[in-house]
Amino acid sequence: MNLGTYNLNHHVQQSEHLHAVRREDLRIGDVVYVRTCNSLYSIRVDEQRFFKVSGGWFDQDGGNPVKTTIAGCTWGGSVINVDVVAAVGLSIEFGNRVTTSPIQKIIFIPRERRN
Repeated sequence: MNLGTYNLNHHVQQSEHLHAVRREDLRIGDVVYVRTCNSLYSIRVDEQRFFKVSGGWFDQDGGNPVKTTIAGCTWGGSVINVDVVAAVGLSIEFGNRVTTSPIQKIIFIPRERRN
């Protein structure tokens, strides 16, 4: 086995044990709060593939939520897990190519529990 294959397999196995929010578990109206090393993000499921995101980089233009997609989560290189929206220890890559610093904490609020 070459080193590249080992690293990819290792990352995939690690991702199965992370505290994560998987794309398949989200429904319209659910909210995920993410604390990274540098910022706090609010991510609301807007449509099937779209999210309204505020916080961090997205607050630079006045703080209104930005509609975007989430490509997935990354370990910081070119390997991305497209099935995961947020996972502790990984970084989120948004559809506009913005990538967060590593995630430290995730709070998931289902739409039924929102006021």
